[in-house]
Amino acid sequence: MTFTAAARAAVLSRLWGALAREPIPGIAGREHDGSTLVVRLADGRALTGPADAAEPFADAPAGLRIGGHDDPVALITDLVPGPAGARLAAELADSVTNLARSRAAAPEPDRGTPYLTRSPDLADLEQCVVDGHPLHPLCRTRTGMSEAEVRAYAPEHRPVVHLREYAVPAGAWLSTGRGLPPRLLVHPWQHEHVLPRYPWLSATGRTVAARPLMSLRTLAPLDHPTAHVKTAVDVQMTSAVRIVSPAAVRNGPVVSALVGELGTAAGLDVLRETAAGAVLIDGQPSRHLAMVLRQAPATGPGEVVMPLAALCAPSPATGRALLTEAVDLGYGGDPHPFAAELVHLLLPPLLRLLHSGVALEAHGQNTLVMLRTGQPARLYYRDLGGVRLSPARLAAAGITTAPPHGDLATDDPDELRTKLFAAVLSTVVGQLAATLRREYGTDPDTIWKLVAGTARDTYADLPRTARPDARALFAADLPVKAMTAMRLADDPIHDLWTTVPNPLAGR
Repeated sequence: MTFTAAARAAVLSRLWGALAREPIPGIAGREHDGSTLVVRLADGRALTGPADAAEPFADAPAGLRIGGHDDPVALITDLVPGPAGARLAAELADSVTNLARSRAAAPEPDRGTPYLTRSPDLADLEQCVVDGHPLHPLCRTRTGMSEAEVRAYAPEHRPVVHLREYAVPAGAWLSTGRGLPPRLLVHPWQHEHVLPRYPWLSATGRTVAARPLMSLRTLAPLDHPTAHVKTAVDVQMTSAVRIVSPAAVRNGPVVSALVGELGTAAGLDVLRETAAGAVLIDGQPSRHLAMVLRQAPATGPGEVVMPLAALCAPSPATGRALLTEAVDLGYGGDPHPFAAELVHLLLPPLLRLLHSGVALEAHGQNTLVMLRTGQPARLYYRDLGGVRLSPARLAAAGITTAPPHGDLATDDPDELRTKLFAAVLSTVVGQLAATLRREYGTDPDTIWKLVAGTARDTYADLPRTARPDARALFAADLPVKAMTAMRLADDPIHDLWTTVPNPLAGR
């Protein structure tokens, strides 16, 4: 199968999963007929396809066809007429094209020493994530970038990117946290496409060589290993254009300090946003001309740090999931103690923080693990733009803080739980279970039993006020972000949710 055909099948499988579970216009019902999934449409038609291809984290089979289509663009065009369908079809086409390029660019396994023993740094490991988002049909969308720009800037193509420094006039600069001089680091895509609209900003001639991390717009400078730089890039990647909002500039250092202190007490290290800056346009910080400095994790001998998503990415040494190298190095090839250590490291601090009033969006890109000779040893969290803070829960924990900017504050318990559970359970644990089954034949039920036991032990040590969270964790359904339905909505970046059966229910 060619790279394009394989990418088309992979995106089609993600789209089929969305049609199987999300509230998408025109879908009237769903049913199973043996190993076939039938999606019934409001106009009387029915789409049929293999049920296993609609499962989260499914391996797309060669020649996958859904309702007679082997192309996700044709499928969504047939299913959703009008401007919203046309917009999503264009985004799907971009995702297929860039996923094919990403897979073609991935190096062939070199069959050398285990990759985790070669002292890879964080950028090395993040750039192993070839396929992007494991559930989103727009897993590799780069709307607004040409092919040459994707190859020059996207992490899956392993480039070095040269950020450009611009001087900002006095009085036109907002800085927060530790403070930044009026110097804006600009991504080269932004330099080419956005900066011409602001001729009063002057290039200093200084550049900073850096390597892109998973998010593309956040980079690791080569000469400054203790910090990462988040830049604004007006390009749609998956569901959103990756600007730096005024709220992020104002919130980052303050929320970092709050969550960092609580995280340390709970058993999690927050990579703090130490400073941020933005150019002021008409007195307001510009989302197109902003930057954030964030701490980078440090490692010692035998240690590597990677996003949890990278555990499931292919090793440059073997082509198997990188977690198989950790299992070999730390546990003699037995995946069960590896999974147990990872779950025990991951879940308790996140549940403790939720009870204290901090709901982290702990998916596989934001949550990182340090492996020490293959064994999970330390947990990190980064990127605070998606967290939710409960003033009431924080106050009950004896913490008072100024209200954050934007939409971070909420006392709605469902919103708090959804933010955490959809990320860590539906995505992280779900992908871990699927990868262990693929690599070792491990029954996913084994992993969910680990999660259930760890959660119950954690809640046994928390006050009675945590019991509603515990009941929600073991409820019949788990939340999942309805990412395809969002792209078809009038407001395509407003969060929509659906549910899937909860593997923890009844345990």
